[in-house]
Amino acid sequence: MPATDFPAPLRLKSFDRARDAWPLDPDIIHLNHGSFGAVPSAVVAHQDTLRRQADLSPVEWFPRIAERVRAARELTAPFVGARPEDSVFVPNASAAATVVYNAMQLERDDEILVTDQGYGAITMGAQRLARRFGATVRAVELPLLGSDDDIVERFADALTIRTRLIVIDQITSPTARLLPTRRIAELAAARGVRTLVDGAHAPGLIPDAAAAAGGDWWFGNLHKWPCAPRGSALLVTETHDRDELWPLIDSWAANEPYPARFDTQGTIDATTYLATPAAIDFIETEFGWPQARETMARMADAGAEIIAEGFRPFADVDPLTPLPSPVPSMRLVLLPLGLGATREEADALRMELLDETGVETAFTSFRGIGYFRLSAHLYSEASDYEAFVERCIPQILQRAGIRPAASVVIS
Repeated sequence: MPATDFPAPLRLKSFDRARDAWPLDPDIIHLNHGSFGAVPSAVVAHQDTLRRQADLSPVEWFPRIAERVRAARELTAPFVGARPEDSVFVPNASAAATVVYNAMQLERDDEILVTDQGYGAITMGAQRLARRFGATVRAVELPLLGSDDDIVERFADALTIRTRLIVIDQITSPTARLLPTRRIAELAAARGVRTLVDGAHAPGLIPDAAAAAGGDWWFGNLHKWPCAPRGSALLVTETHDRDELWPLIDSWAANEPYPARFDTQGTIDATTYLATPAAIDFIETEFGWPQARETMARMADAGAEIIAEGFRPFADVDPLTPLPSPVPSMRLVLLPLGLGATREEADALRMELLDETGVETAFTSFRGIGYFRLSAHLYSEASDYEAFVERCIPQILQRAGIRPAASVVIS
């Protein structure tokens, strides 16, 4: 796809270009929104105002923090299709998983099922949970290009009388695909197995993400696609035993029921939570979430094609990897064989290219194969992907022992 087919730079209501709404360094090419997000300038300013209020009068601020957090929770929960009384703020997805793991009681030889496409930190938490009780963790191998029916069948075959918990991603981090979590959760419930849905990437990309996920517990990051300040996520559950869930910090709300006990966490900086509704409203007001998702999907498709075209003259197979269940904003492009074969190698390549080319990227590894994981947001432009082709592909080819042409050109 020629770069001319890329959607024109977006213009939001209050800005000449969408990019102007974010305080991103103009000397850096930003192609990795999915890892750490990016906070619009208006939301940064709003959070700064809240912090200033706390600093001006700490004794007024902290005794009333619970009511402020509750108000933010009431505004935020409907965005993911949840009720405020079912939802709590947590710092991030890993914290949400830890809250659930801390409440679980297992027996020796019980089993937790994860997948080989799960997020590493969440899997590590499941392994620590298993070690506490002498239980085991088993990874269900999911085919990268498998259909939803294939995925569900894998879980149906994997469940045993020992299985107590399934941990499943709504959107996989290393492979950027949507999984049929509701069907898996229904299958698990029919066999008396509970399901924890990792929706870290889902808010903003999937309408009513928590409601769509199914399962006993769901969590999702708000600092990614909704562009909230980092340190804002939601944990949602309607389970009968949710009063067994506790914040990671015991505070003065410890005797309150769920969810109120999560609204007070000592003197943590809760402005990340309080500024979250402003981030959600920013994109809704400036662009509208349905159109934002559609536009990000078009950007991701076009950007992936630009980058794949840059690799094609040097590839034995088409580097573009179409997935059966893609998500609006992320795509995979195959790296030359041998690069990014492990998570550690993929992460190292990310930082090396940032230092050498000024391009922020994300590389992932799945079953010994490395990929460039493209992620687009409203500030993305065709020139960003052209810069990857011009700056990064020669470096990548050199590392793979492939002699590039004098320059990589964009058709």
